[in-house]
Amino acid sequence: MSTLRLEIGNREIQVDTQRPIDISIPLLFDGEQPEFFGAPTAKRETLSIDDFTGDTREGGSCNVATYSLTPHCNGTHTECLGHIVHDEMHVPDIVPGGLFPATLITLEPQTAARSRESSLPNPRPTDRMITAKAIKTALEDFSDELMYPALIIRTMPNSESKAAMKYRADDPPPFLSIEAASLLVELDVQHLLVDVPSVDRMDDGGRLTAHHVFWEIPPFERDRASSTRDHCTITEMIYVTDVVPDGYYLLDLQMPPFMADAAPSRPLIYQVI
Repeated sequence: MSTLRLEIGNREIQVDTQRPIDISIPLLFDGEQPEFFGAPTAKRETLSIDDFTGDTREGGSCNVATYSLTPHCNGTHTECLGHIVHDEMHVPDIVPGGLFPATLITLEPQTAARSRESSLPNPRPTDRMITAKAIKTALEDFSDELMYPALIIRTMPNSESKAAMKYRADDPPPFLSIEAASLLVELDVQHLLVDVPSVDRMDDGGRLTAHHVFWEIPPFERDRASSTRDHCTITEMIYVTDVVPDGYYLLDLQMPPFMADAAPSRPLIYQVI
């Protein structure tokens, strides 16, 4: 075991750096994968140029393929404020790199009719929302020492089908209420990770209310300067298996240097010993 010891606040913690837990969804270019917002599936195509074929099975000297994907829709991805503003922002510039504290919680989304929390446009009674009340309840057993800057939210039920879910507008996945997004700001959560395809409702008329609340930017505002939280990120479409307990972790938010508002990502977490 390779143990890393460090201090956070007044507390000393340890993690086993040889036992990372991958909470991303593997992107299978030739297999089942999540589908969201009607985007085309991610694909791989053999590169063919003149007499060159990038497939050893077809007589090529090596394997060379072209990959196409939509990061926001084809699996685990991390996005920055550039997702909703005119300013060009690159998520690799926003993610700090290295390890930082994270808390994993599990909660059950509530129907809008039952929760009495809000969203814009007004939620349908059957819409399922990740509520402020549920987040507060899940955090009751945690202190503030290791909770921030990242919060990982696992929703119930937690079927393995999340790894290849076909999301539909007529049966939308859960999303954050306004109160929940506001609570995350109040708690100073800087890096949010969720196992739903979007923190907003799938068909919200382009409002992206929870995104705007989380990044503290007025509704429909497109100027980066209007945000007070342009250093924060949202990671969507993770999957945390049931065997991983709620608790304190260190998070390594890995991603390729795609200079874009969002990029496929591979969040790894290390349980605090």
